Amino acid sequence: MLDLLIKNGTVIDGTGTPGRSASVGVVGGRVVEVGAIDDTAKRVIDASDLVVAPGFIDLHTHYDAQAFWDRTLSPSPLHGVTTVVSGNCGFTIAPLSADPDDSDYLMRMLARVEGMPLQSLQQGVPWDWSSTSEFLDRLDRRLAPNIAFLVGHSALRRVVMHDDAVGRTATDQEMEAMKELLRRGLAAGGLGFSSTWSRSHNDHLGNPVPSRHASAEELIALSAVTGEFPGTTLEFIPAPAPFDTDLFELMASMSRAADRPINWNVLPVYSKNTPVVEQQLAGSDYAANLGGRVVALTLPDSQRNRLNFRSGFILDILPGWERLMALPDDEKLAMLADPAGRAEMDRLAQSMEGPLRAIANWRQYRLVDTFHPDHKQFEGMAVGQIAELVGQTAWDTLAGIVVKDELRTVILNEDRGQDEQSWRRRVEVWRDPRTVVGASDAGAHLDMIDTFNYPTTMMATPVREHGLLPLEEAIYYLTGAPADLYGLRDRGRIRPGAWADLVVLDPDTVAPHPVSTRFDLPGGAARVYGGADGIEHVLVAGEEIVSGGAFTTARPGRVLRSGTDSYTVTAAAVS
Repeated sequence: MLDLLIKNGTVIDGTGTPGRSASVGVVGGRVVEVGAIDDTAKRVIDASDLVVAPGFIDLHTHYDAQAFWDRTLSPSPLHGVTTVVSGNCGFTIAPLSADPDDSDYLMRMLARVEGMPLQSLQQGVPWDWSSTSEFLDRLDRRLAPNIAFLVGHSALRRVVMHDDAVGRTATDQEMEAMKELLRRGLAAGGLGFSSTWSRSHNDHLGNPVPSRHASAEELIALSAVTGEFPGTTLEFIPAPAPFDTDLFELMASMSRAADRPINWNVLPVYSKNTPVVEQQLAGSDYAANLGGRVVALTLPDSQRNRLNFRSGFILDILPGWERLMALPDDEKLAMLADPAGRAEMDRLAQSMEGPLRAIANWRQYRLVDTFHPDHKQFEGMAVGQIAELVGQTAWDTLAGIVVKDELRTVILNEDRGQDEQSWRRRVEVWRDPRTVVGASDAGAHLDMIDTFNYPTTMMATPVREHGLLPLEEAIYYLTGAPADLYGLRDRGRIRPGAWADLVVLDPDTVAPHPVSTRFDLPGGAARVYGGADGIEHVLVAGEEIVSGGAFTTARPGRVLRSGTDSYTVTAAAVS
C-alpha cells in the first residue's frame, strides 16, 4: 500500500520535457512510482486538470532568523517553494562567539543591511548557540519546508576579529582561524561559503560590513577551504553593475580555488538594459577562460523596491549616503529639514554615475505610504507630479514629505519592466547556461520587497499571459536547474527514488496575490506579505504543508547538509 497517491494529474517532472498524464505514488517520503498506478493508498489526492511538479527551489533567501519565530518560512511555501537556501551574502547568525557584543553587532548589522526589524531579532531569536553545528541542529526537522545554510563570511570575521572585523585586513593567524571555523561549519553540513563586496552592504554604523574589508587573498583562501568538502558551493555579491575585469578575475579565482561554481546576485533584466546584461554575461566567459565557472542569479521579474529614509537601504548606495543613512533618526531629520543639509544630500546623490544614477531620479518614485494628513491626498502619485502641484523641485518635495512623516514615508521605484519586450528578453536570459533563476531575497528587506512570489509570477506572466515559454520549461528553471547547480540530491525532479517534495497547481489560475502590509513579526513589526492562487497542494517528503492556499500544521522539513543531501558539482560541470 502507498502512503500517498496523486492521481490523474499532468506530471511535469522538472527536466523540461513535455508533461504527461500520470499518477505519482509515494512511500516513506519518496516517490516510488510514476505512471499508471494500480495500488491502494492511505491518502489520495485527485489532480484531475491540475499539474504535478517538483517543489520549487529558492537559492537566495535570508530565512536564518525568521526560522526561529515562523516555522512555515512564510510566505514562500504558499508560492510552491519546498526548499530554500539561506545564509547568503555572507550574512549568517552562526557561528557566534561567547562575547555578547559580537551577537549584538550581527543582530544590528542584519537589521540595517537586510531589513529585519531589530525588535524582531531581539525578541524572536534566542542567540544561544556558538557553532554552526549547534545552529543547524536547533532547526532540523522543525520547519515546514527544507532549508540549507551557507556559512557566512561576516560572521566568521566577527568571531575571529571582533571589532577589528571592520576596518582592516586579517593577519595570517586570523586567516587560519577563519579557515578552521569555516571547516567546522562545512563539516557540520554548511552548504558552502558566502560573502559580499557590494557597496550597498553597510552596517548599522554606516561602515562597510566585515567581509567588505577582506582582501582578495582572504576570499580565495576561504573558497579553497570550501573545496575540501563534498557537496559544497560558493555564493558572492560583487558590486553594483557593471563589474570590471578585476571582479570577474576574483570570482574566477574563487571558483578555481574551490573547484566549485560561484553564483553572484543579482542580474536584473529589462528591455533597455541589454548592454549591461551582455557585459555581465560576457564576464562569465572571461572567467571560464581562467578556469572558473561564474553563474549569474537572475530575478525573473522587475525589481520593485519600497524605499524609506529610516532604513536607507538602497539609498545608501548613493555617494556619501552610507553614513547619512546610518545617522540617528533625529540627526537625519535635522539634515533633511535644513535647506543647506538637504541641498548637500542632493548634490551627493546627483554625483552618482553609471546605471545606478536612476536611484536619485526623485521624480520617478511613487508615494506609496505617507503618514501626515497634509500628504494623504498625494498617495499613489509620482513625486514629479506632486512637485509640479506644489511648485517645488522633486527633491525638496520628497524631503519635505519625509520630514513631516518622521522618516516613515514609503516610496516605490517606477516599474519599467512589465512590457512584453522585457519579458521576452528575460526568457532569453533564462535560457543562457551562464544564468540561474532565483534571487527572491525572501526573509530579508521585509518592509521593502515582494519578490518572494517569483515562482507564481513566472508561471502567470511570461508563461500564461504572454505565451513566451512552455510551462515545462519554466518549471525546469524553478526546480531541476537550481538543484543541478547546487547538487541537491534527489530533489528538483519527479522520478522513482526522489524525495516527494511536490506541488500540485492549477496552470489556468496560478498567480501571486496582490501584496499588503501585515504586522505579525515579533515585537509587532511589519512586513510585506502575499499568498497565491492556484497552488492547491504543497508537499515536503510526502506530507502536505500547504492545502488550498493555507498552511497546515505539518513540519516535515529538514536541514539539508552538504555531502549528505548534496553531491559535488565542480567548476567544470555544466548541467
